[in-house]
Amino acid sequence: MGAVRIAILASAALAAIVLAFLVRGMLSPPSAPQTAAVEAPPKPMAKVLVAKRDLPVGARLTPTDMGWQDWPAEALNEAFVTDGSPPAVPAQGADKAVEAAGRAAAELVKTQGPMQAFEGAIVKEPFLSGEPIVARKVIRAGQSGLMAVVVQPGMRAMAVPINAETAAGGFILPGDRVDVIQSRQAEEGKGRITETLMRNVRVLAIDQQTAPGKDANAMVGAVATLEIPASDVEVIARGRSQGEMQLALRSYADIGGAPGRGVARGDEVRVYRAGAMKEVASQ
Repeated sequence: MGAVRIAILASAALAAIVLAFLVRGMLSPPSAPQTAAVEAPPKPMAKVLVAKRDLPVGARLTPTDMGWQDWPAEALNEAFVTDGSPPAVPAQGADKAVEAAGRAAAELVKTQGPMQAFEGAIVKEPFLSGEPIVARKVIRAGQSGLMAVVVQPGMRAMAVPINAETAAGGFILPGDRVDVIQSRQAEEGKGRITETLMRNVRVLAIDQQTAPGKDANAMVGAVATLEIPASDVEVIARGRSQGEMQLALRSYADIGGAPGRGVARGDEVRVYRAGAMKEVASQ
């Protein structure tokens, strides 16, 4: 075989091989480009004081109502209360937010811990579970508007003069339930009428104290603020004009039900004359 013929056959074989690779490349599907998975860097997290359950208006905050929750540092608001610790992961751009929240918390709590600063505060705007606790939605003792938050809807706060004798020796504390009793001179001038004006009413405050001191068992004051149904405020107003009233402390086992009038019109009251008791219809 001549050299020319060998060269021609070798060229044809090489061309066939190249053509086979080209056809194979056109028939096979394109392969997906290989990209390395890039993980997002972890976000810095701070500890924010939040409500652990739904808190309605008028609720008094306790340590069991609050807790610490991880919160993205970049989403911090200066109104949020943090535990003062730095973010778990340092990140650029989060320092200012954390610093602002820390300043607000420091101003609020001062020498106390954040949770202790809110303990005993009254909720004036409702919280949802997991919502950050902020100062503008609660009110603490000594701040204006506290009593308006404590009083339940449809009720009124009314003051009644008291002393140690008319307030069960001072053992009546804010939050207790009492009956309001009055003994006065009969209209005829003979004997005295004793009747229960209101039953099962809540004591809101003694003087200006809405909560007893720590470990306090008694409070002696000059005025008791009672929570009275709006439809019954005239009962207490009339009672104050007629004479001295007394508060009878109710047992914790006997505080169920709503407050109400002790004697309705047409009911019988007790009149004492010369040591004898007689029941007569009220006017």
